[in-house]
Amino acid sequence: MQSFYLLVAILGTIAVVYLLIKKVETKTALIGVGFVLCLIAFKPIEALSAFTHSMIQPALIKAICASMGFAFVMKVTKCDKHLVKFLTTPLKNVGFFLIPLAFMVTFFIAIAIPSAAGCSAAVGATLIPLLMASGIHPAMAASAVLCGTMGGILSPGVSHTALISEISGKNIQEIILVQTPNALTAGVIVMISLVVMALIFKDYQKGKVFEVANQNKKEEDNIEKVNILYALMPLVPLVILIIGASPLHSYEFLAWTKKVGVAEAMLLGAIVAIVATWTKPDVICKEFFNGMGKSYAEIIGIIIAASVFVAGLKACGVIDIIIEWLKNEQHYVRFGGTFIPFLMATVTGSGDAAAMAFNKAVTIHAQDLGFDQVKLGTAVAMSAVLGRYLSPILGACIIVSAIAGVSPLEIVKRTALGCVISVIVIAFVLL
Repeated sequence: MQSFYLLVAILGTIAVVYLLIKKVETKTALIGVGFVLCLIAFKPIEALSAFTHSMIQPALIKAICASMGFAFVMKVTKCDKHLVKFLTTPLKNVGFFLIPLAFMVTFFIAIAIPSAAGCSAAVGATLIPLLMASGIHPAMAASAVLCGTMGGILSPGVSHTALISEISGKNIQEIILVQTPNALTAGVIVMISLVVMALIFKDYQKGKVFEVANQNKKEEDNIEKVNILYALMPLVPLVILIIGASPLHSYEFLAWTKKVGVAEAMLLGAIVAIVATWTKPDVICKEFFNGMGKSYAEIIGIIIAASVFVAGLKACGVIDIIIEWLKNEQHYVRFGGTFIPFLMATVTGSGDAAAMAFNKAVTIHAQDLGFDQVKLGTAVAMSAVLGRYLSPILGACIIVSAIAGVSPLEIVKRTALGCVISVIVIAFVLL
């Protein structure tokens, strides 16, 4: 009977991947397959319990909802656009070096705007035309911006970080400190590989101006003059959290920052934005709650759905089998924690489902497998992020390809090398 349930679980996993490739809504695929697995195992209540338990995890809800609320406030006040304009304006007329510079600028902005699609749209609308006008091939211009969005993994509001915090009991600042070597190492490798690919494909043609395919930007979206105060607003929560986690909080007037969590920092950022931008408080409040609702539906919804899918695997006994096998074959944990999320993200265009499911199923048992929970969880999350840049169906990839007027496959040709090398380094060196 155990063999039958194992086969069912394998077929269920294949079904999830197939449904995601077919662009079935992620939550529907995970919940549907998870519930069917529980039914087959005659344990339907396990799926329902997993769903309701995941609905009320305080650490996840506070950090993720508040961060998305703050992101909506930055969007409605156009502070995010001022930040992008402020950082991209000095990049004119630096030629070939625009490629690594564009990557670094996007990487930094992504920490404040962690959504890959949102960051790609905000930064790409400005940077991609700038790169193309400077002689950078459209596909490379799009690739530099797309890969730069990996900086979002260091955002205190990213869902993976909140989940690892919930699993390990460590605070989010501690998780980010562990994730930083992964992100910076991968960032350097990917940035260098982009430069190498640019040389191989001859993507820089001095003096040539590539035409921008999509110039239908709304007039009101254009920022003619940067307001420095507005540009600094997206960084307010980050600064507060950094001070609270650093020795600077020892100063009496900064002591309060040590007690500030991610949610509180985001709320403070929204309040400061009211004063700095003179936006009506009711507008800020409305957008903050709109963002909170959106995050619960879209981000926490995926975590809930992943929990149901994992419950289905547990009901079939496959999780116990895997954990027991990994205890005896611990050297395979680094493969499972890196290459499986990486490959699933490549195939499905989203690393969330694979990373969430793996972390909920395996990372909680990391200590029994000879690994630190935070270290394994961050490696899983980073590998999933890298994997999505090899997928032509990634939403952010489609956005930058539309701005640049190139095929997503042309972008993947340029992103693949660095991402593959990065996941190998994370698996064999950093984990």
